Amino acid sequence: MFRTMLTAAVAVSALAVAAEAQNYSLSPTYGTVSLNSGFSPDPYIVNVQAGGSISASNVGCAGYIANAPDFRINYSAGSSLPLIISVNASADTTLVINTPSGGWSCNDDGGNGTNPSIRFNSPQSGQYDIWVGTYSSGGTQPSQLHISELYSQ
Repeated sequence: MFRTMLTAAVAVSALAVAAEAQNYSLSPTYGTVSLNSGFSPDPYIVNVQAGGSISASNVGCAGYIANAPDFRINYSAGSSLPLIISVNASADTTLVINTPSGGWSCNDDGGNGTNPSIRFNSPQSGQYDIWVGTYSSGGTQPSQLHISELYSQ
């Protein structure tokens, strides 16, 4: 009996943690765009508030992000151009992306200065859910999300 109760308590705890995880099925806070390879203007820029209260460590990333994605891209890949997703901010931000294959990509300082950037050299077509994070829980920072096939911020 004790073992059954303990197993049930562990299962409930796991569900509670999962409920606080990044949820790519939620509607993005700052919208969605459909882009085809060769899109214009390049970069496509979205103003966001980076940060949130959820640690991105549960998907192997740094920083604190919101539960819902900040932005979603429905992307149709071409044959030769990369997809570059980066952030321009005065604060040190992080970038977390759930890719069309369901994998997670993250970056801290891969762009200019302390700006994060992720480059997909052979991008997949499909849905990219994007979170822009900060290093402190609950704090937010004005940021610009840049989507490009030409360069990183």
